[in-house]
Amino acid sequence: MKRKKEIRLRCWIAIDGIKLFGPGPAELLEHIEQEGSLVKAAKRMRMSYKKAWDIVDDLNTRSRRPLVVSHKGGKAGGGAALTETGRKVLHRYQVLTEKLQAVIATESELLNLI
Repeated sequence: MKRKKEIRLRCWIAIDGIKLFGPGPAELLEHIEQEGSLVKAAKRMRMSYKKAWDIVDDLNTRSRRPLVVSHKGGKAGGGAALTETGRKVLHRYQVLTEKLQAVIATESELLNLI
């Protein structure tokens, strides 16, 4: 029987030992950037608005600068957007994960030994 072997890696940024930023928050920020809305971003992730809001609130509170800004509703409707810091954090995290995936790809020979 042929077994599927793979190397998996998840990268998280922790502050004082508590996870802050990783795959889930990165995906949420990507969707906020694309949709311009926390509600729409949460829906795309099949996540409750409350959970999405809690993630954004935690990111904004624990980061040096806010990563997301929100705009109240009204005639034009509300919305959310990444701050310049948010865009930089997301981009650098994406670059980091791409580099880590490249390392994993080069080390795939390890799977032949198992």
